[in-house]
Amino acid sequence: MTAINTLSNFSTISGFILLGFPGPRQGQILLFVLFSVIYILTLMGNGSIICAVHWDQRLHTPMYILLANFSFLEIWYVTSTVPNMLANFLSDTKVISFSGCFLQFYFFFSLGSTECFFLAVMAFDRYLAICRPLHYPTIMTRRFCNNLVVSCWVLGFLWFLVPITIISQMTFCGSGIIDHFLCDPGPLLALTCKKAPMIELVFSALSPLPLIIPFLLIMGSYALVLTAVLQVPSPSGKRKAFSTCGSHLAVVSLFYGSVMIMYGSPTAEHEAEMQKIVTLIYSTLTPLLNPVIYSLRNKDMKKALQKFLGT
Repeated sequence: MTAINTLSNFSTISGFILLGFPGPRQGQILLFVLFSVIYILTLMGNGSIICAVHWDQRLHTPMYILLANFSFLEIWYVTSTVPNMLANFLSDTKVISFSGCFLQFYFFFSLGSTECFFLAVMAFDRYLAICRPLHYPTIMTRRFCNNLVVSCWVLGFLWFLVPITIISQMTFCGSGIIDHFLCDPGPLLALTCKKAPMIELVFSALSPLPLIIPFLLIMGSYALVLTAVLQVPSPSGKRKAFSTCGSHLAVVSLFYGSVMIMYGSPTAEHEAEMQKIVTLIYSTLTPLLNPVIYSLRNKDMKKALQKFLGT
C-alpha cells in the first residue's frame, strides 16, 4: 500500500509510512509487549510523584511543585510517541495520516522544548535555594512559581508552531516512507518535492535554541551553585547541597546527553538505526527513569511515595 498518490503535476498526500523497527511478526509482538510495559511503568512512576506531591503537605513547596509539573509533562511527552509506536508494531501497513504525522511532530517537539524550559527553571530554583537562601521565600513565591510553570508551557508550545505550520504546507513526493518510529523533521524534509533552503535554514536555526538557551542557563546556575557550595565550611552542609542538586543534575545529564547527540548540531547526519536508538533514549527511557532518580536520591520524596503507596 502506498502512502502517496501522484496526480499530474502535484501530489495528494494520504499519509506517510513509518518503518519503525522492521522485523518478523514475532519480533514486532515482542517489541509491542516490551514498550507496553515501559509505557505503563512510566505512567505509574510519574503519576505516583504527582499524587505524592499533591497529598503530602510537606511537599507543597516550589521545588516539588515544579517536580510534579515536570512529571505531568513527562506523561504527555511519552504519550506523544509511544501509543502510535505500539500501534505501528501490530500494523501491516504502518501508515500514519498526514495530519496525524504533523500533530505528532508538533506535540513531540513542543513538549520536548517545554521540558528544556522546565529543567532550566528547576536549576534556577536550586540556585535561589542555595545561593540566596534568605531571599528565597520572598522571590520564589507560589504566584511566581505558577507564572514560571505557565511560561514554560506557553513558550514550549509557541516555539515550533510557525515552522511546523510552514513545513506542513509544503508538497511531498516520492514513496512517503519515513525510516523512523516517529515523524522527525529530517526524513520529512527529505520527502519534499521542491527543496526550500530558506525554510530548512530557518528551522535549523530555530530548533536548537530551546536546547541551547536553557542548557546555558542550567550550566550558569550550577556554576554559581558550585561556587557557593565550595565556600560552605562544613562537610555536612556541602553534602546536603550536593544531594539537593544531585537528582536534577542526573536528569539533565540523561536528557541533554542523548538529545544533543541528535540535535546539538543542525548539520549532523546519523544513520537511521542510530537515530532511532538515541531518540528512544530521550523520548522513552528518560521519562521512565526520572521518577526512579528523584525517588531514590531525595529522602523527602521517598518518604512521601512510601506514605502514598502504603509501604
